Formats: sequence, C-alpha cells, structure tokens
Amino acid sequence: MKFRPLHDRVVVKRLDGEEKTKGGIIIPDTAKEKPQEGEVVAVGPGGRDESGKLIPIDLKKGDRILFGKWSGTEVKIDGQELLIMKESDVMGVVA
Repeated sequence: MKFRPLHDRVVVKRLDGEEKTKGGIIIPDTAKEKPQEGEVVAVGPGGRDESGKLIPIDLKKGDRILFGKWSGTEVKIDGQELLIMKESDVMGVVA
C-alpha cells in the first residue's frame, strides 16, 4: 500500500464478523453488523502538543484493535475497503 496517514491517524482493515450465531444460525449478509474489530495497516507519525513537540502513537502496524461503531471514514485504497480514524477513536488493543 502506498498510503501514509498524517498526524495521529491510523489506517484499519476491518476483520470479518461472525458468519453464525453461537446457536448455529447462519447470519445473512444483509443482517450482519459491521465488525468493530480490525487490524492496523498503517500508522501516522503522531500528533503535536501545544509547544509543537511530537507525541508518538501507541499503536503499531499489525495490532488488532477495537473501535467504536461509527468511528473512522471508509475509503477504498488499492481495491481494499479500509477505515481511516484518529488514535482517540481506538478503544484498545486485543491481546
């Protein structure tokens, strides 16, 4: 990918949601909710504080993260559907 996010933004690829419920019922595509879990594809250099000092981002490429349902902006880069969001939209890293 030839895209580098700026400031405190990250590029995230959504991970596929569940195809079945725990009871074994198959969920059709039209009824699926968009997953709130993803993998970090690219990371910006970080934000700046009031004095202009660079504050690095805690995330790195390859991290599995959880984010809010309506977080980020959907974009299509190199045929892939991705999200661009601020680091503050990320709720946490899945270990």
